[in-house]
Amino acid sequence: MNISLTGRHVELTDGIKAHMNTSIETLSKFHMDIISVNVIATAQSKKGKDHSCVEFVINLAHKNSVIIKQNDDDLYAAIDLATARAQKALRRMHDRDSDHHKVGLNDVKAETADVKAATEAMEDEIVPVELALYKPREVEDVLTDLKESTKVFEIFLDNEGKTRVLYKKSNGAFGLY
Repeated sequence: MNISLTGRHVELTDGIKAHMNTSIETLSKFHMDIISVNVIATAQSKKGKDHSCVEFVINLAHKNSVIIKQNDDDLYAAIDLATARAQKALRRMHDRDSDHHKVGLNDVKAETADVKAATEAMEDEIVPVELALYKPREVEDVLTDLKESTKVFEIFLDNEGKTRVLYKKSNGAFGLY
């Protein structure tokens, strides 16, 4: 991370530079890949009042730059307020990035391969059954055929022409649908 400290109409003492550097180091805790930080401290006087202005320009990799301007009567207070605002902005960007996870193309391909394997496994379990008789049958006749065979269910047409299913339940009873 490149750090540039500039003073306009203000002499940057060692204490001010140390305070700026420690403030800038706190910005690295968000892991936002900071390329450079430019700090410009200026002294201004308006209407006979002297006040300090601090401007932070934070350049981030693959993102927009963050620019923070802060005015205050005291230079140290302006640095602290600007640092707090920069931390808030970087925290919001970090939270936004971590909340909106993007799924990579390789992950999507792996998931579709898993789904295909699961559907193929399910297809092996599904046994197609053709309707053997198209003439109407009585429920009692189908029940006796189902008791004698190893089938789990039987599909048939009843006397009213409706397609019905007679099936064996796990408790040994039979169900009609």
